[in-house]
Amino acid sequence: MSLAPPAKGTAPPASGLPLSGLLALSTAAFTAVLTELLPAGLLPRMAPALGVSEGRVGFLVTGYALASFLAAVPLTAALRGLPRRRVLTGTLLGFALCNAVTALSSWYALTFAARLGAGVMGGTLWAMLVGYAARMVPAERRGRAIAIVLGGITLALSLGVPAGTALADAVGWRAAFGVLSVLAALLVLWMRWRVPGLPGEPADGRVPLRRVAALPGIVTVLSVTLLLLLGHQVMYTYVAPFAAHTGFGHTGVVLLVFGVATIAGIWIVGALVDAHLRRTLLTALALIACAMAALAVSAGDPLVLLVSVALWGAAFGGAPTLIQTALVDASGPAHADVATSLQTTVYNAGIAAGSLTGGLVLESAGATALPWTSLPLIAAAVGVVAVGRWRAFPARRPARRAPGPVRTPVLQRVSRAGAP
Repeated sequence: MSLAPPAKGTAPPASGLPLSGLLALSTAAFTAVLTELLPAGLLPRMAPALGVSEGRVGFLVTGYALASFLAAVPLTAALRGLPRRRVLTGTLLGFALCNAVTALSSWYALTFAARLGAGVMGGTLWAMLVGYAARMVPAERRGRAIAIVLGGITLALSLGVPAGTALADAVGWRAAFGVLSVLAALLVLWMRWRVPGLPGEPADGRVPLRRVAALPGIVTVLSVTLLLLLGHQVMYTYVAPFAAHTGFGHTGVVLLVFGVATIAGIWIVGALVDAHLRRTLLTALALIACAMAALAVSAGDPLVLLVSVALWGAAFGGAPTLIQTALVDASGPAHADVATSLQTTVYNAGIAAGSLTGGLVLESAGATALPWTSLPLIAAAVGVVAVGRWRAFPARRPARRAPGPVRTPVLQRVSRAGAP
């Protein structure tokens, strides 16, 4: 197979894990998730200060997600030629500015504009983080590096959002956004100190987006992403009415169990992903399917409810690492930013469609129908992984078959090594 030489100025990754740099990327993920979701916990506090209803404050979350959805692909394509660390620190400075404006603004229109700007930063950041981590380490450590970076998402969901809400209770919601602004600014310094500079893609070696999407395995991985997010959001968005319908009613306990389990899932997957990606992903998806089946049949038993939610949380917590590692294997790290931008779009589409589907099911058939709706979607994801063993989810990962020099794929083909 013909392979082009590595891009000029690209340094081969270090033999070990650059932990400080990976933790900086993980903290960036933490900051982005907290920026996106914090307003949802602050509706009663923000509404009077901005002179609008709580529903309109809720649109601040919607606006962020919409801007992220629309910006990920075109901005990633437009910025591919720039040095990677420069783009990364630029997005963090954008987060710092947008959160500072949110903290200071008393005008809803300005606050909404700042949230749209933060969403644009978020769409750009998510398209970069996984590919950046993959290029910082040797191929055999790629999955573990991605797990460390994506762990920032789990920590933000399980600890960051509750802590941010508690901080807002103590010192006010403006101070909470001010802290996020300072955190993003400090991250710029951390990035420049510990995250290596990586070159952008040269113009003559840049693969068009449509060709990246057409690389073997990409569509399959994106299909699994969509099915998983659809099935997950159908249930997760409406876990409160489901728990109430079962008679348990303690939504906070259910969410705590889910959050703690996701942390365990990230840790387990981090240990397994590089050696057993396909097997671990099939197991995780099968566990989610089993949890949905148990919730459908026996959720009225509090023990069954909590055990099922714990299995669901542990399996879902590790699934993004597995899927994104498979995506980088399929695209090669050199094209990971573009491939991940496509996944960011699919991810947000799955969240929106899953939440909408769950709402329609809840209104028309009641809470008991939610796990029955989720189950076939997760089962379909299991099926796609099972039949995708040749390209997207091989039993033996491409990166482990051909150790050797770092290389860049040619336009129409992907190196079996899957390295840049």
